Amino acid sequence: MAKKRNKAKDKEVTKKPELFEIAVAQVQDKYSTYPSNGLTPVRLAQIFREADAGDVLRQMELFEEMEEKDPHLFSQLQTRKNAVTGLDYEIIPFSDDEADKEIAEFVKQEIESLENLEDVLMDLLDAIGKGIAISEIIWAYDEGKVTIQDIKWRHQKRLFWDENDILKITTKDFPSGIEIPENKFIIHRYKAKSGHPARAGVLRVVAWMYLFKNYDLKDWVSFCEVFGMPLRLGKYNPSASEEDKLALMRALVQIGTDAAGIIPDGTEIEFKESAKTTSINVYESLARFCDEQISKAVLGQTLTSDSGSGSYAQSKTHNEVRHDLTVADCKALAATLRRDLIRPLVLFNYGEDKRIPYLRFDSEEADDQKETVDIYEKLICKIGLKVPTAHLYKKFSIPKPEEGEEVATPPGGASGVPLREALKFMRNKSDRELERIDKEYQVQIDKLADVAAAQSSSIFAKIFEPVMELLNNSESLEEIKKQLEDENFVEALYKKMDIKDLDELLQKAMFYADMLGRMKENERPV
Repeated sequence: MAKKRNKAKDKEVTKKPELFEIAVAQVQDKYSTYPSNGLTPVRLAQIFREADAGDVLRQMELFEEMEEKDPHLFSQLQTRKNAVTGLDYEIIPFSDDEADKEIAEFVKQEIESLENLEDVLMDLLDAIGKGIAISEIIWAYDEGKVTIQDIKWRHQKRLFWDENDILKITTKDFPSGIEIPENKFIIHRYKAKSGHPARAGVLRVVAWMYLFKNYDLKDWVSFCEVFGMPLRLGKYNPSASEEDKLALMRALVQIGTDAAGIIPDGTEIEFKESAKTTSINVYESLARFCDEQISKAVLGQTLTSDSGSGSYAQSKTHNEVRHDLTVADCKALAATLRRDLIRPLVLFNYGEDKRIPYLRFDSEEADDQKETVDIYEKLICKIGLKVPTAHLYKKFSIPKPEEGEEVATPPGGASGVPLREALKFMRNKSDRELERIDKEYQVQIDKLADVAAAQSSSIFAKIFEPVMELLNNSESLEEIKKQLEDENFVEALYKKMDIKDLDELLQKAMFYADMLGRMKENERPV
């Protein structure tokens, strides 16, 4: 019975936020042992073995130095992070229920109130390189609500895994470390590969290329220092003393730096011209190779990050690969924020039985959305697949309009949208529907013709009165034909006909025909 009470009590405690900072930033956090100084393959392997055992301090310090010392690596990691932090985001309710919408709106206001949100996201995305990133949430109360006062980054070198592989963090009060408290820290893990989080960061893979490039750059600088300078060869007599030999050596060094020097009598200095043209590009080629491998590891490609040959099609394909990584980064970060930030925020304010809203980054590219629209159009319009509208709203990140809410419509309003434009989007008119449209408008044309004929009978009688007289006074068709072959007779007959009313009638008929034609065309799909 007592155990049940204790469990219930513990469960109640988790519903209250820890208001005080636990892992307060310490002065020694900014200092480093600089493990990259004199880095060798043996020393690098030793640092990795320490991390495998749970002590990641020197590995995290090394990773920090790598970003500071290698401009190319720094640029690639910044590009990877900025691809996420530069995106818009939205808070999506768990459902259309009013309570879920209210929760989502509250979460949205809290996250948007963070002035340093972009910095918070950048700190968490540090896990891409180091495998893990951690930030502490500073909770506060405001008008009876638990709110987010601040989110502070904590250095990864303060983390370690104990002998039971439990993640702990060192603090000022507990230098030996404590377990990560619940609902207090945001822990973002990046899983570049399967395995322990200490070995999952991209920089773990890049470290070897960094080491080889470091060796290369040191030799390259030494090479550039003496490249093009002649070799100074000193010659001394066999009888020269050690003092004379040292004097000759000092003279050789001075000639190289000061272009002047003195030598003992009886010695000689000979200059050998440098002939190292074949090795000029060796160092640069190795450095570029290392940079390309780093780009592949960080961005998944090289053509959009390194200079060199490559077609536009190849660059476009490689950029899409990088976009795949961006989408993955967005999904992973959104899942972390939902678990470690949004969930406790909802828990503290609404209780543990409430459903958690989603956070989604707008990582879809314009070309991707266009292709997706075409796919849905074929599925719905041609195949006839039934797709819920709620799914379409979610797929294209379009909020569903509330009842009575003003919605965007084409010019003229919803009722004034031409059928042609609507069908241009839907394209779902079948041949049978087109046949129905043709018959419907033919009936309208016939009705219009009957009305016109009925209303214009007197006009036709007046216009064709001379013609009717000709028909009544002629005894046969041959006589009529013979009279119509006479140009003078036809001209006189035409003058007797009053065609002013006929012109007006024809203009009206053409206008109505044009209007019906346009209406019919608007109902045809394009």
